[in-house]
Amino acid sequence: MTSENANKNTLPDDPKSYWLDSVDIAAYPPLEKDIETEVAVVGGGISGITTAFLLAKEGFQVTLLESTRLFNGTTGHTTAKVTAQHGLIYDELIGNFGVDSVKLYYSANKDAADFIENYINQHGIDCDYQKESAYVFSTEESDRQSLEKEAKAYEKIGVNGGFVDEIPLPIPVIGAVEMKNQAQFHPLKYLAHMVKEMTRQGVQIFEGMTAINMEHGDPAVVHMRNGIKVKAKFVVSASHFPFHDGKGYFARLYPKRSYVVAVKPEQSFPNGMYISSNKPTRSFRSVKINGEDMLLVIGESHKTGQGVPEIDHYEALEKDAAKLFGAKKVLYRWSAQDLVTPDKVPYIGRISENHSNVFIATGFRKWGMAHGTLSGMLISDLITGRDNPYEKLYAPSRFPLDPSFKTLVKENMNVAAQLIGGKFERPDKEIKDIRQDEGAVITIKGKRAGAYKDHNGELFVVDTTCTHMGCEVNWNSGDKTWDCPCHGSRFGYDGKVIEGPADQPLKRIDPDRIDYSTST
Repeated sequence: MTSENANKNTLPDDPKSYWLDSVDIAAYPPLEKDIETEVAVVGGGISGITTAFLLAKEGFQVTLLESTRLFNGTTGHTTAKVTAQHGLIYDELIGNFGVDSVKLYYSANKDAADFIENYINQHGIDCDYQKESAYVFSTEESDRQSLEKEAKAYEKIGVNGGFVDEIPLPIPVIGAVEMKNQAQFHPLKYLAHMVKEMTRQGVQIFEGMTAINMEHGDPAVVHMRNGIKVKAKFVVSASHFPFHDGKGYFARLYPKRSYVVAVKPEQSFPNGMYISSNKPTRSFRSVKINGEDMLLVIGESHKTGQGVPEIDHYEALEKDAAKLFGAKKVLYRWSAQDLVTPDKVPYIGRISENHSNVFIATGFRKWGMAHGTLSGMLISDLITGRDNPYEKLYAPSRFPLDPSFKTLVKENMNVAAQLIGGKFERPDKEIKDIRQDEGAVITIKGKRAGAYKDHNGELFVVDTTCTHMGCEVNWNSGDKTWDCPCHGSRFGYDGKVIEGPADQPLKRIDPDRIDYSTST
């Protein structure tokens, strides 16, 4: 391949998830009046859907509330690996929690993967499910010791796999750790079937319902942005970021984004799923698009709202796809956001010991297919009163100070720096400088604002102060959104909420009422 082909930009103009683009998804109406239900599940991704499905099977009256459309969040933008291999994690977890707890972590993810496989087989779902080995590899000699330690951790907890010297990719590696019998699939084909099943079991689904607060009690009361109230004996927050943050979860979670390009490789791609341990992270897996073998190239992880222009991340993935696999065109591009806990173990279970009827599922660290499924299994057990061996490990109230305390302090110092820094920033750009299909932070009459001009020349101007805690949002050039660098809230170019914890839109500024002559 010539360097000209390798550097040619073939990115689609707008981001679009292949998963969402390839499935017809039924629409559901908003809720128009107050209701009472046994279980209110907030969030229409894999966690909320699996929880609703399992509780409906147990005979519970379940209502599922989604702020936008089903699957529209992280689940619709995943890389869809069903795996217990979550990077180089097991040696670290053993050092922090001990072998017995880490055996439970591995077992929990394996149980979740088995649940997915059994459900697919039981119902004969055509969702491109296939078993693969998963590999963590490195190209840096300095990582060899970490890979070898991870392989020893595999031995301690009984993983089927271990250290290998080579992988079948055109990448010069110093070694890798392999975990056998993992899987990949089309997540929305799988979940669409589950949604049909649970609606037949009586689950009510309402879209366009943003939960903004909750009154604890028996029943608890969920308040929606449109003024509707939902009373429920049990409430499950499966909304990515907990919508009810009375326990300060915004300070115990930090958001990270990563990027995906779907390409047609000219060189054949071997079996397997791959992720690098060295930076910048690169991950690879095959995918069928319109019956053809395609490739997903993933990576470029960073804290939401911080770092280089986001379009640069897509371009870096595109360049590597061309260099490694001869890919000449990007068919799809999209990004995903997930939350990370200080100790890297998700929060799944009761929100606190004092509120036994409220549950959360969050902090999946980009490994949501297994952990989202586990959330439904664990929370449904807690609600039905069954013992679950993973309850203590994933309990949101655990929060051990060691090893997570240093991480917690570091992340909150970062938030403080972003909050203060954004308030003093005064960009050089003015509203007259914005070109078509461009967005930027600008200055209007000495104040910070945000502007985007669409393909038709229509201008959208917003107040850049995040409605969650007052941090200043930044322009995401890759996805054409306004992203908060503090807690990861994301807004459309028109200011509408895309992801929480914010539940109110950015304030719109009418461009027709701006006096351009004084906008300096």
